Amino acid sequence: MTATMEKKRDYSLVGESTRRAIETGLASADWYHTDVPRKAMKELMQRSDGPAIRDTILWFALLIGSAGGGIYFWGTWWCVPFFFVYGLLYGASSDSRWHECGHGTAFRTRWMNDVIYQIASFMVCRNPVAWRWSHARHHTDTIIVGRDAEIAVMRPPDLVKTALMFTGILDFRYSIPILFRQAFVGLNEEEKSYIPEMERGKAVTAARWHAAIYIAAVMAALWMWSFLPLMLIGGPRLYGTWHMVLTGLLQHIGLADNVVDHRLNSRTVYMNPISRYIYWNMNYHVEHHMFPMVPYHALPKLHEMIKHDLPAPNPSMWHAYKEAWPVVKKQLRYEDYFLKRELPPTAKPYREEFHSLAMPAAAAE
Repeated sequence: MTATMEKKRDYSLVGESTRRAIETGLASADWYHTDVPRKAMKELMQRSDGPAIRDTILWFALLIGSAGGGIYFWGTWWCVPFFFVYGLLYGASSDSRWHECGHGTAFRTRWMNDVIYQIASFMVCRNPVAWRWSHARHHTDTIIVGRDAEIAVMRPPDLVKTALMFTGILDFRYSIPILFRQAFVGLNEEEKSYIPEMERGKAVTAARWHAAIYIAAVMAALWMWSFLPLMLIGGPRLYGTWHMVLTGLLQHIGLADNVVDHRLNSRTVYMNPISRYIYWNMNYHVEHHMFPMVPYHALPKLHEMIKHDLPAPNPSMWHAYKEAWPVVKKQLRYEDYFLKRELPPTAKPYREEFHSLAMPAAAAE
């Protein structure tokens, strides 16, 4: 098999892989879950405003403080550290806030989830309506080719595109143009495949609001003849998205696709406290996919309860990338290659029957 082989995976949401996933039962399949006592799960799923209010007040304080410092020192090198912090909070931590508030688990109070979700959606260049349904599909059909709209690294991998993710350039190449297309042309067939008909008008309206804000920011920059407005709105996705990609790529990269066991296709990685705050504990990613209604602040406790049934977590991000990189390189030549995580002796075995039906695969040795 060579690098010029015919690709087996059609990542379109309305193509051959979609048809295969539906016919083989991979679409909306019954996923494996570790057994957790009902009482313990009920306690874990308890929502509370307290942790998210605390974290959000700190988030806004840091955003306002770093933005203020950047504005005050604009035109000098002293603005650089302030914009570094602002970009990190705008371009990276907004992703985890978008994610948790989209699940409705960050706060107990619904309107709090909705407000932060709308703000964070804009900050990460995502249509809040379209991506709510896209992410619902991601959880229903996690890394199922032809069904999951959020597969970050496809096979064979495009290494140039993956590297560019760290710069945020792809937002300006794809995400913002998609918003403008949704605002002024409408939704495409793939988007209509997962957005219910009753929600499509809302998606177009949301895209128009986002487009209007971007247009206003560009006009302000031209009127002031300064990049400052764009350093505050939109631009942070260029210089601040790197941490979001650094942590987010590890969720599924190099692992199995077309399986119905999150232990095969998701990865838990231990991270430092700062990254965990930015990432809102999404480093416990196997746990999150198994039990998506457990709030972010309860994921460490959930991890301790079910780790006997999960692959050993990577002890650091560096370790996880060292593990994933050889697999990604091999996928350039062998599209079916993947890393199979080893389970502890106390774990229940994998369910692999769907994998053999949907796509033959060669596991990493």
